[in-house]
Amino acid sequence: MSTRKHDTKPNFYEEFRFQADGYRLIAGVDEAGRGCLAGPVVAAAVILPNNPDYLWLQDVRDSKILTAKQRERLFLNIVQIALAIGIGTVSHEDVDSIGIVPASQLAMTQAVVQLSPAADSLLIDYLKLDAITLPQKSITHGDALCYSIACASIVAKITRDRMMQELDVQYPGYGLCRNKGYGTREHWHSIEEKGLLPIHRRSFCHLQYRLKPTMANVE
Repeated sequence: MSTRKHDTKPNFYEEFRFQADGYRLIAGVDEAGRGCLAGPVVAAAVILPNNPDYLWLQDVRDSKILTAKQRERLFLNIVQIALAIGIGTVSHEDVDSIGIVPASQLAMTQAVVQLSPAADSLLIDYLKLDAITLPQKSITHGDALCYSIACASIVAKITRDRMMQELDVQYPGYGLCRNKGYGTREHWHSIEEKGLLPIHRRSFCHLQYRLKPTMANVE
């Protein structure tokens, strides 16, 4: 029987493999907001110290299975000890224009480029970054298996959640501070009742199928 993702604790196995090959600035890379109906996709790249020994690391998991309070606490810890953090953001317009996978890759590339000091190798959740020539490894469920990627997932999630909270002030009545742009029942109800916001991703075909044709949806 395969291990369920929420039962898996990250480790430093992949980081140690890169270190054995002489790499020292290993960045974990992940994104947040890939499956949302609204808002940007946000990526983070995080370089942790080599062989860090902190008790709080025992609590690090894929950001999606942590509570909001756990993420906030771990985010502060990560920011305090990270050698470098980079953030990349790709708008909902670009998601519509180029597609969600290329948009996720673009956000990840932006995050890696922002790192200072620069990374010498990458551990990436699921995707590959063809625009980056650094040695890299794509890991399926990397945010559940690899500490660097898990930390990047937390940073990306917190960063994007704060953006969505700001958008909730700009666009009240859609519950963005709670649903963060994901397709919750509340969010769907608001869309069907009030129509699309400027920040909704038009290219997501399930939006088109779910929505009733009303003047509120006509630009």
